[in-house]
Amino acid sequence: MTHVAIAGGGIAGLALALNLHERGIACRVYEAAQEIREIGVGITLLPHGMRELTALGVQDSLRDVAIENRESAFYNRFGQRIYAEPRGLLGGYAYPELGIHRGRLHRILYEAVIERLGKEAVVTGRRCTGVTQDDGGVELHLQDATGGAAVDSVRADVLIACDGVNSAIRRQYYPKEGVAFTGINTWRGVTRHKPILDGRTYIRIGSLRHCKLVVYPIVDNVDGEGNQLINWVAEVQTGAHIVNDWNKPGKLEDFLPNYAGWRFDWLDVPALISNAENIFEYPMVDKDPVPHWTFGRVTFAGDAAHPMYPRGSNGSAQALIDVRTLADLLATGGDPASALKAYEDKRLQLTANVVLTNRSSPPDFINIRVEELTGDQPFDNLDALITQAELRELSEQYKRIAGFGVQDVK
Repeated sequence: MTHVAIAGGGIAGLALALNLHERGIACRVYEAAQEIREIGVGITLLPHGMRELTALGVQDSLRDVAIENRESAFYNRFGQRIYAEPRGLLGGYAYPELGIHRGRLHRILYEAVIERLGKEAVVTGRRCTGVTQDDGGVELHLQDATGGAAVDSVRADVLIACDGVNSAIRRQYYPKEGVAFTGINTWRGVTRHKPILDGRTYIRIGSLRHCKLVVYPIVDNVDGEGNQLINWVAEVQTGAHIVNDWNKPGKLEDFLPNYAGWRFDWLDVPALISNAENIFEYPMVDKDPVPHWTFGRVTFAGDAAHPMYPRGSNGSAQALIDVRTLADLLATGGDPASALKAYEDKRLQLTANVVLTNRSSPPDFINIRVEELTGDQPFDNLDALITQAELRELSEQYKRIAGFGVQDVK
């Protein structure tokens, strides 16, 4: 029977373990963190991601702790509504769209793995450092994540690298590769705040021609007084080309002045940002698509395969599709290395298209187009410049490329 080693216990690694278990394939996850904790900020689960999570039997658990988005709305930096569309079930999909704390999603997947596969299925405190292979299998090299000392290697039939944007496994095959950074930094935080608009809307304000803000709720009635936990992401073109650290504490003075005048009758942006419980600074990075993910008995999945700009909320969905596709192909039997190559053939070009689209024509291209047409000024009659039907088509173009048009999500 095929045994799969999984490098990395994030969303992709845990979802892969669940998919493999459902198909009767043995696996074990190796994760650098000493324990799985609820850390991070918000994430949006689009319908094609929810399709995958529903198949894993965790939709009800997610809906219990998430907020179901009813609408996606676009505003200019003067607070004027540009375009809006229904989302999830209200948008005609068979699955909801959820805003959720990333840590809660991670915990739900982890608990499902432990319940179904047993505690031994996830080995924590083990950092994956590299792999060797022969005709019969792979040897995953590990070190103690605390002290850095080498520990016993692990033998498996195949290795799936789910170890993120800074994947050590990918680095072994692409040693000279770096992240692509164009000087856009992001600051992320969560703030306790009264519901914004209807309390069920994913909001994009402005664009990188000036600066941009994404706002959406992730926890309802967080304090028993009706306030929500609001996730926000500020994106600013800094002009610098030095990549900042991940998870670096953010400083208000580095970015808040860009939003000083953003006070609307429906939202005080400076107050929202200033009242955040924690602020983290991240670089806006991805990597150029590579020609191959699969090397014999080793392949990449999720961010290790196709790190993409966090625009369009599509990274997690593509990772979930990756791992279901992998599990399906491994379940067909036969040579597991051939299954890994077939997986690459199915997924590599599709995800490369999403990576490149997120760079050039992300969902907030709607905001960019309106700024161009209005000269980045408040408008009196937007329909005289661009119709709602034309804006809708811009949205639909992105959905088709990213694989979550209504017709694509069955």
